[in-house]
Amino acid sequence: SRSSNGSKEPTDINALADEYLRLAYHGIRAKDNSFNATLKTDFDPAIGMVNIIPQDIGRVILNLITNAFYAVSTSTPKSPKGDLPYSPIVTVTTKLIKSPLGDLGVNVSVSDNGPGIPAHILDKIFQPFFTTKPTGQGTGLGLSLSYDIVKAHGGELKVETKEGEGSVFTIQLPVS
Repeated sequence: SRSSNGSKEPTDINALADEYLRLAYHGIRAKDNSFNATLKTDFDPAIGMVNIIPQDIGRVILNLITNAFYAVSTSTPKSPKGDLPYSPIVTVTTKLIKSPLGDLGVNVSVSDNGPGIPAHILDKIFQPFFTTKPTGQGTGLGLSLSYDIVKAHGGELKVETKEGEGSVFTIQLPVS
């Protein structure tokens, strides 16, 4: 995995997230043209430019979106209650966050309506080489590297999940 030149530059994080959402979707469709998902975006126009290493944060966003597509593609074709046909949805959201101290931050969230993450493995998902994918389909480095990249930017990578309902991964970055 190549690293970038490591210099932060003003980046339109909304455009970056949108670009990687489309890239990931076309990538999965190239492998499996029967795959379909509803793509939703909710980008906060108040964010403006954010000082980040775009290749690195782009890699994190791409990994989270690819994982979301994997989650919804392996889901059962029924809704969690089993009454309606299952319709895969992946949503990417950005939001400008203001703390009580006046500090600014940016959240980038990737959510899916897949099977969610079982509670017994939740504490392992950011560990290197941990994967739930079949042999040959994942190295178990995606979330681990993503976690490290976000930490190097002074941010946090968090997850919320409900079994049978889906997961939300949120990148929280400070705005410097």
